[in-house]
Amino acid sequence: MSAAAAEEQASPLARYYTQQLTWQPCRAGECAWLSVPLDYTDPGATGESIRLRVSRNQAKGSTGDRLGSLLVNPGGPGVGGLDYADYLAATLAPEVTRRYDIVGFDTRGVGQSAPITCMSGAQTTRWLRTDSTPDTPREEALLMRRARSMANGCLTRSPAIARHVGSDDTVRDMDILRQALGDDRLTFLGYSYGTYLGTRYAEIFPERVGRFVLDGAVDPSLDIMQASDGQSSGFQQAIGRFAQDCSRRGDCPWPGNRSNVIRGINRILADLDTTPLTVPGRSRLVQSEAITAVFYAMYSPTLWSSLRSAFREARRGDGSGLASLADLASDRVGAHRYATNMASAFPAIACWDSPASPPRAGLAEAARAWSTRAPVPELARAMSWSNAPCSVWFGHSTVSPAPADSDTEAPILIIGGLYDPATPYAWAKALNEQLPTSMLLTYRGDGHTVYGGTSPCIDNAVDSYLVNGTLPQFGAACR
Repeated sequence: MSAAAAEEQASPLARYYTQQLTWQPCRAGECAWLSVPLDYTDPGATGESIRLRVSRNQAKGSTGDRLGSLLVNPGGPGVGGLDYADYLAATLAPEVTRRYDIVGFDTRGVGQSAPITCMSGAQTTRWLRTDSTPDTPREEALLMRRARSMANGCLTRSPAIARHVGSDDTVRDMDILRQALGDDRLTFLGYSYGTYLGTRYAEIFPERVGRFVLDGAVDPSLDIMQASDGQSSGFQQAIGRFAQDCSRRGDCPWPGNRSNVIRGINRILADLDTTPLTVPGRSRLVQSEAITAVFYAMYSPTLWSSLRSAFREARRGDGSGLASLADLASDRVGAHRYATNMASAFPAIACWDSPASPPRAGLAEAARAWSTRAPVPELARAMSWSNAPCSVWFGHSTVSPAPADSDTEAPILIIGGLYDPATPYAWAKALNEQLPTSMLLTYRGDGHTVYGGTSPCIDNAVDSYLVNGTLPQFGAACR
């Protein structure tokens, strides 16, 4: 037993670090409950516990082939990890699934793990339909009032968990899970926000870092407005590439050239600011939902054909296609019904993790500044105003944005997409510079995150690292 493990078993956390998981069949694999402290400042015998839902797809090889557990996180924050782990277990290369148990978990506040609720179903719909590009004082005031109502709703609907959903708590949960899985070191695959969890783990538990894959890297030195500014530029780049691709296709609603497509998109979004589109069988499509649809389609070029079709319909006065994309983005499954609690969990975690964003006047100023240099200004304005909840949130982590600082000796693999809209390539480069033992693998393509079926070249490099511990060569890139 290491000195650190011995210390934990003698500490107030002992009852958590010595627990055994009881696995039972579920879905594609098996599931268990992991107990963790609600409040890590009071983890002792009198401190309250919560349970996290964990899934496992056992390694398909023999006992001698097994390398341990591969813990995965799909990002978010607020995205459940169980289904994604099942998906990876079914799609990753056999040499990976033969050697590793693929383990997923719903982070605290998410899915089945003490889920946080800040809004009813009707309130969630109202929030998602609120004008996300306010251009009058009345519209600005309404957006801020509803943002404050969401924050207050977390405290009234989920008072116990509301102040304990921060990422540092989740990172400590991950270490308890590592111990319960029987691994001396954590092997981890994190996407997008999951790369921030991996980075924080490397800072807090540097000696327990195993093989880490951080795909779609987040730069921890950025505050929420700096991150949103970077994302705004990333999505503008992505919509430009969509427009260029669209202009070359026969089914493009605005053929000819990139500028035609950009003008067409801007016209639809401008018209929607005052005139919603009809959607048979449901409420009319408003501008905020169309903006959500566009953002969502930029996450993967596999969605670009759906967006082209949705724009063609919108030109005919039918908002059905854009509504479908918006519903997918928000996990909407019916009138005021949502498959997950993501609409509550995302702001609850993101706003807690970051220092407060500016008040209303600061958001308005950023919206003006970002939109002046944006091909699609409404997307830039929406990016700034999306931080309204964090301007009025009830509390924030004591951890301030700062460059990663870890003395781990473990090699870490970072993947950055050159045209990634949500985690710009500059962030991957920055994290690579901040973590001395890391190596950056570049993907010269579109979409958000890569590993797991987007690029055989990327997949082969990551598979080799996970199985053999071999990092790619310096400057390695895949098209």
